[in-house]
Amino acid sequence: MKIAIATVQVPFIRGGAEILTEMLREQLVKRGHQVDVVTIPFKWYPGETLMNCMMMGRLMDLTEVNGEKIDRVIAMKFPAYYVKHENKVLWLMHQHRQAYDLWETEFGDLHHFPKGDKIREFICECDKQYISEAKSVFTIAHNTSKRLKKFCGIDSETIYHPPLNYEKLHCDSYGDYVFYPSRIDSIKRQRLLVEAARYFKTDVKVVLAGSGSETELRYIHDLIKKYKLKDRVTLAGFISEQEKMDYYANCLGVYFGAYDEDYGYITLEGFFSEKPVIVHQDAGGPLEFVEDGRNGFVIEADARIVAEKIDYWYENRQKAEEMGRAGKKSLIDKHMDWDYVIDKLLN
Repeated sequence: MKIAIATVQVPFIRGGAEILTEMLREQLVKRGHQVDVVTIPFKWYPGETLMNCMMMGRLMDLTEVNGEKIDRVIAMKFPAYYVKHENKVLWLMHQHRQAYDLWETEFGDLHHFPKGDKIREFICECDKQYISEAKSVFTIAHNTSKRLKKFCGIDSETIYHPPLNYEKLHCDSYGDYVFYPSRIDSIKRQRLLVEAARYFKTDVKVVLAGSGSETELRYIHDLIKKYKLKDRVTLAGFISEQEKMDYYANCLGVYFGAYDEDYGYITLEGFFSEKPVIVHQDAGGPLEFVEDGRNGFVIEADARIVAEKIDYWYENRQKAEEMGRAGKKSLIDKHMDWDYVIDKLLN
């Protein structure tokens, strides 16, 4: 089967969406299909540019190439899922959240745009019309499905998938640090973990890995300096996949502070590494996996409570190990399987 994966790319930005697209392509090729990824460049500001990107998505022609029919389109991101094709299916990562759950929140920006309300209305109308064209609508998480139903009235089915290199993730020890690898951004709330380090009563440490917003990095550096946390908090910067697996293998536990995440690879990577995970009550997708007190903690976004739970792990290593093992078992019980994913998307 000749398959096109339709998505978008913010130039010079690489994250979970790009990794998932590559994994899907690799898994389809392994099963004998001809596959290519078709991307359009995406810029969400100013408003006119955003609407031009939406038009690009709709104007894409993936019916055939070089005289040969493209049998199926798997569309994954806004606005690439506007593409016209008689055998289009969606495996939706997320919509343009600025028009939906992030509207008029501290993490949103569309409501600040000139005519932002009109642009939002246009996005909602287009989503309802063009998503509904798909033969089937799948999402990567129940959280994504809930948003799609709430804002657009469209039903969908969730298909879970394992993270990159999940079969290589493992546990070597339960060390003296909590690990948080992620793009540095206010919505990921690394600052909350740094603030928590002020209140540690044990000798536990924090390792943050990832690159990102200069503004947020500056804020975190200022926190470290202000509260004299240089010996407590390590900023590892961009790390390789092998380095990430090593950090997971030897950490005490994992913190994932993101707000209303779509899916949350960090939760899954932590569990495959047999480590307990802390998330917040507004975490979104990770709440589909983390069970408070069983395989991690689901807590308020409060630095003192974060510190308390991390100190608990440090002082109760056996309990941290039990939670980590329970986390891995919970993923095995969910049957995360690429064969199942591919079968759903193609059949």
